Amino acid sequence: MTPLIAEFIGTALLVLLGNGVVANVILNKTKGQNGGLIVIAFGWAMAVFVAVFCVASYSGAHLNPAVTVALAVAGKFAWASVPGYVAAQMAGGMAGAFLVWLMYRHHFETTECADTKLAVFCTGPAIRSLPGNLASEIIATFVLVFAVLHMVSPKVSLGAIDALPVGLLVLGIGVSLGGTTGYAMSPARDLAPRLMHALLPISGKRDSDWGYAWVPVVGSLTGGVLAALLHSKLLMA
Repeated sequence: MTPLIAEFIGTALLVLLGNGVVANVILNKTKGQNGGLIVIAFGWAMAVFVAVFCVASYSGAHLNPAVTVALAVAGKFAWASVPGYVAAQMAGGMAGAFLVWLMYRHHFETTECADTKLAVFCTGPAIRSLPGNLASEIIATFVLVFAVLHMVSPKVSLGAIDALPVGLLVLGIGVSLGGTTGYAMSPARDLAPRLMHALLPISGKRDSDWGYAWVPVVGSLTGGVLAALLHSKLLMA
């Protein structure tokens, strides 16, 4: 498996399982309906764990443009490889979102609320305040990337279980910081599925909220870069 195929498959798995738990919790007539934020946060943590251990040995399991860019800023990844990784991640995110729609298509049909249908694909603010929402995404992604940068070169390898700390990290961020915007922390997790929401023939859907779409993109990339800069500064201190 080449690194780009690995990033595609890993990101597709991530979004399939991550957005899948959202669908299971919020769409009508599923067996997981009304499971709540804790179920969603745990599902996303397991999605990260599964995706990372499946492809880590092939591509490093970035699975997130914000992580890829941050690793390049920190000098841990070649800038020449960034465009290919980001393209593979975005394509994987779109593929994963398509599979979620395919899996839950009958439940989309029985769900009347257009906002709920959109929420399966992408994040949205609990209280719409774009500066505050942007700050939330920056902070959450900063925590994610700053911690990941300390996991890049572990002294002790545990094989596939090396993916577990990343999953636990995402779980911690979800339950602690996920209540404001839904903690996108990645364009591949938010923008790519949002594009699929716009393209798919979902009955009764609304617009894809493009007025908000830039927030998780700019927020995640900014948070990742800030984490990389601080990490590099601490190493040089």
